[in-house]
Amino acid sequence: MKVGAFFFPTHYAIDIAELAREMEARGLESLFVCEHTHIPASRRTPFPGGGDLPDRYYHTHDPFVGLSFAAAATSKLRLGTGICLLPQRDAIVTAKAIASLDLLSGGRFEFAVGAGWNVEEMENHGVVHASRFREMSEKIKAMKAMWTEEEASFKGEFLDYDRLIVSPKPAQRPHPPVLLGGETDHTLKRVVEYGDGWFPRANYAFDPAEGMARLKRAAEAAGRNPAELPVTVFRAPPDAEALKAYAAAGIDRVLFDVPDKGRDEVLPLLDQYARFIE
Repeated sequence: MKVGAFFFPTHYAIDIAELAREMEARGLESLFVCEHTHIPASRRTPFPGGGDLPDRYYHTHDPFVGLSFAAAATSKLRLGTGICLLPQRDAIVTAKAIASLDLLSGGRFEFAVGAGWNVEEMENHGVVHASRFREMSEKIKAMKAMWTEEEASFKGEFLDYDRLIVSPKPAQRPHPPVLLGGETDHTLKRVVEYGDGWFPRANYAFDPAEGMARLKRAAEAAGRNPAELPVTVFRAPPDAEALKAYAAAGIDRVLFDVPDKGRDEVLPLLDQYARFIE
């Protein structure tokens, strides 16, 4: 089972390039970064985790800019979004950014996506909360076409593209893996329909054995091989007994939380995380 971490890259935390170098030096496999374009000051939508919204949500760097610095500082570390709020992004611009990052990093990018929870944040981008999953689905399908076809066309409810030439193409073939965030059966339907992996959160009552059984049922019902849909668990507990259950269930990767702190606090934590590498 691979061991990585997720991080909210901010201006006051450890520099993302240094974090990436230190993770790679310790043998950690991957770094995934979180995204919010902004936080509306109204704070109308409550934080799903309860209580006040943590400071790091207000200050995240653009994920693709941050990951570019991480890529330049490393040679083996896998790099991902965890998660990218795709409904709020332009599909063409995002497809090109990802292809560029994947190519320049030597094929190390993974695209974990979600539809978002902050209603007013997505409204600022012209996204309707009720239709955000349909919009996300269309954008993923359109971006896959841009990555794999010389002239990509797509027509749907939200997008209408005809014969786009989008270059460069990603280094990974057919494209970087697309991991779908969420825990519900609706999420699993999306995973098996057009995803390349599942990205559940451990802190949302995720049971590894039960979750993997649900994925297997959904994949087989859709005619897909569940072994071809790796699972990355976000905010996994850094606990040996819990991780034994994850490994036994067939989880492919776990991501531990790197806090928005300075190097003096983060580096000893990386040492602790590295002890879980098999």
